[in-house]
Amino acid sequence: MSQRAVESILVNAKPEALYELASDFANYPSWVADLKKVTIVATDDAGRPLDVEFRAAAFGRSSTYTLRYSYDDAPTTLRWSQVSSDLTSTLNGSYTFTPEGSGTRVSYELEVELFVPIPNFVKNRAASRIQTQALRELKARAESRA
Repeated sequence: MSQRAVESILVNAKPEALYELASDFANYPSWVADLKKVTIVATDDAGRPLDVEFRAAAFGRSSTYTLRYSYDDAPTTLRWSQVSSDLTSTLNGSYTFTPEGSGTRVSYELEVELFVPIPNFVKNRAASRIQTQALRELKARAESRA
């Protein structure tokens, strides 16, 4: 059974700037600590990355996975679903960017299911770590550019 979790953070940046940063996959390795490599595998008719392959540190090893991105709700939401992975059977999620005061509330929803069954508390801890780190890194990158 997959684990689903949502976390959010307030960022001192405009929603459009955060969306642009979050959808600039080619530059992720320069500011996302656990990513080793990002490859744009396919683009949509508008030239936006559609399928993106990531190589990342995960659970003490290297993992490769490919995500398909949806721009249907751009620029308020960036969604993805897993195409393939060597570690997870499900890795789906979204970033939602909502104006709040002079900044933006960024919500990160993540659904994860590993191939190897592990206790739910371990999955919950892993999902929380992924989300917390991603949100902190996005916030740091966005606010350093503002």
